[in-house]
Formats: sequence, structure tokens, C-alpha cells
Amino acid sequence: MKSLGLCVAFTVLAVVHCAVPRAGEVPKVTLNSGGLMPLVGLGTWQVTDERKLEQALDAALEAGYRHIDTATIYYNEELIGKVLKRWLSEGKVKREDLFITTKLPVYAMRAADVPDLLNQSLSKLQLDYVDLYLIHMPFGVKREAYKGGSIVAIGPNGTDLTTDHLAIWDAMVAEKVAGRAKALGVSNFNETQIERIIKNSKVPPANLQVELHLFHQQKPLVEFCKKNGIAVTAFSSFGSPGSKWLIQLSGKELPDLFNITEVKEIANKHHKTAAQVLLRHIVQKGITVIPKSTNPSRVRENIEIFNFILDDEDVATLDSLDKGIDGKLFIMKNIGGSVNHPEYPWTILQNEPVA
Repeated sequence: MKSLGLCVAFTVLAVVHCAVPRAGEVPKVTLNSGGLMPLVGLGTWQVTDERKLEQALDAALEAGYRHIDTATIYYNEELIGKVLKRWLSEGKVKREDLFITTKLPVYAMRAADVPDLLNQSLSKLQLDYVDLYLIHMPFGVKREAYKGGSIVAIGPNGTDLTTDHLAIWDAMVAEKVAGRAKALGVSNFNETQIERIIKNSKVPPANLQVELHLFHQQKPLVEFCKKNGIAVTAFSSFGSPGSKWLIQLSGKELPDLFNITEVKEIANKHHKTAAQVLLRHIVQKGITVIPKSTNPSRVRENIEIFNFILDDEDVATLDSLDKGIDGKLFIMKNIGGSVNHPEYPWTILQNEPVA
């Protein structure tokens, strides 16, 4: 297996020397499965309005995005599929140039659910395969507890304690062998959970998608993934400023990363926006970002991060703002008693009171 450290080195070199990319020319990370993942993708979490999503996708594809991130529980795969079908049928883009990610939902954390849920996703997306299929959460909840499609509404006895990662992973591997998923990965898993899969499967995870932003930089986890040939994708790169409901789950106020003095000073120095600095700080380390926006101008802005370089002083300043576990927002302790699930991933938080 090719060393991700070497791949990341090549990627960072490409990032440093790349101008504003033309369509399909965003720098890419080489996955251990052999595929190429664009360093910038469009996040679609919480976007279910058809007009807004279509507008955002059109703007993204026109700006050069080829990486689209979705999930079963985002309830927008069908809308995304309609737009992709239009672009493909009109010859504006080729399927092999796209990188589409979706995820096994938290209410389907059983091996028998994998083929059915992936087939449902493929049908909605109007695709024969996805480029990356992720296990969305390490813990599972009962299907009947997931009423109304809201993780916040899951009751205290809603967790499914029978979650078996290795059985689920074997079912995922079968889908890869069948060609319905080109690469496999996990989301929100910790080192121990990832290592268990690595030790028990011939197919290691190709990607880990986790919360990663200025206040929660996940340095030990990123280093672990680099050593094990696993690419990292950052979600909530801006600290999820539009997700006010997160306060209910974490008990924390959402950070305003755009207005931090150091970020604004670096942005002014490079004649860039704070958002572009936050994204550049991540991708310059070879980590993929999937910022979400339904504003076409911001969608375009978020990919225009390859024509400037953060110098060593900039990087050191931004690195120093990491708050470690204290900066984490997606704690998920209030999801159906998940904190007591044997696969609750953030063990350091288990003994802290639930907000």
C-alpha cells in the first residue's frame, strides 16, 4: 500500500503551486484504494430545499467542484441525483471525473442493512456506484427510535447496543468487491475503532471524516491516520455557525471563527476572506474540506484557496489556537443515550455531565 505520508507530501506540493483551478483541476489526495479525492468538496448537510440545493450544486460544478458529500440522513440524495443526472446527460461532466460520497445511517448499523441502504442511496443518486461509502457513526440507534428523521428527537433508550463494526465492515467490503462503492471509510471513529478494522480486514479504511476546525484540529488523530495510510476529511471547517441546534447537543456556544483577530489579520495580509484562510489552513496539511454553502458567491469563494500560501508564521499562529477536546462541538451525548453505548467514540467525555 502506498504511503499516505508520501501522497500527502505530493498533495501539499500541488496545493502550494496550484493557481485557481479550472473545472476538474482541484488538487487531489491519493486514497489507499487507488482513487483520487479532490481536496475541496461541497458539503450538503442540512440542505434539503430543492431550489437552494440545485443552485448551490450548479454553482459548485461550474466553479470546478467535482467532489460532492452527502448522506442518507441528509435527505437530499434524490435532489443531488437529479442535478448530477442533468449534468451527465448534457455532457457537461463525465462520471469518472466526479467524486461522490454518501454514508450508512446511524439507524442501519447492522451488516444486513448495508446492501439495502447503499442500493437506496444509489437509486436516489441515479448512479451505479459511489466513490466513497462511509459508516456515518460508530454507535447505532434503533430504527424505530429514529422517528421524524431527527437525531435530537431520539429517546434515552434509543441506542442499539448490538453494533458490530467488523460485521458491518465485512458487509461494506462486499459492496466494494461488487463495484457499488469504489472506496470505503468511516466517520466520527476514534483510533481504537479504526485500528480494530485495520487489524481484522484486508481492506483498511481509505478515509476518515471527522469534525475538524481551528478550535478542534485533531492533531493526534490526523497523525495516526497519516501513519496508517488513511486520508482525512474535515467537516464543520467553519465551526458550524449555522447549526444553532448544536447548542442543544453540546451545551456549548458556537464559535465565531470568522471574527478571531488572528484569522482576520492573516486574511487581510493575503487579501483573502477569513473563510478562505480557515480552509487553506486545513488543505495545506493535505486534509480534504467539504464546506457547505447555498450562496453561489460563497460556494465559488470556498474553492478559490489555491492561489495563496500560508507562510510558516501564519500556520504556527493558527495551529496555536487549537483547543483540543475542549473545542469539540459534535459531542452527541444527547442522542438516545449514546454516551453509554459501548462504541461511543469520545471516551474522555463520558464522565462529564450531559448538558
